[in-house]
Amino acid sequence: MQKSLVIAADVGLRITAIADIAEVFGQCYGKDGLLLTQADLTADFFDLQTGIAGELFQKCTNYQIQLALVVTDLQAYSPRIAELAFEHRHHRLIRFFESVAQAKAWLEA
Repeated sequence: MQKSLVIAADVGLRITAIADIAEVFGQCYGKDGLLLTQADLTADFFDLQTGIAGELFQKCTNYQIQLALVVTDLQAYSPRIAELAFEHRHHRLIRFFESVAQAKAWLEA
C-alpha cells in the first residue's frame, strides 16, 4: 500500500508561527506523512524557545503522522537543533534529513 504524503512546498504550506500548525494538520488529515524543508520554516522554528518545533512535534505524535524535516546544514542553527536532530535519528515519527530524496524514501518506506 502506497503511503499518502503532504509535501508542504507542493501545497503552499509554511510554518511561521504556532498558529500555522493547525492549517498544516488540516492538510494532513487522512495522510500518512508530512515533508517540510528549511524553506517551509522560519528562523523562529529553529529557536526552540518559541515553542514552534515542540508544538509541531507534539501534534505529529498525537496524530501519528510521520514528519520528515529537510535541513541541509544543522550547524547553521543553535547547537540544540543539531542535538535535537541527533536525538530523533531513530524516532518512529520524526526525523531530520539532509535531502528531499532521503526524506521521501523514509516517508514512503
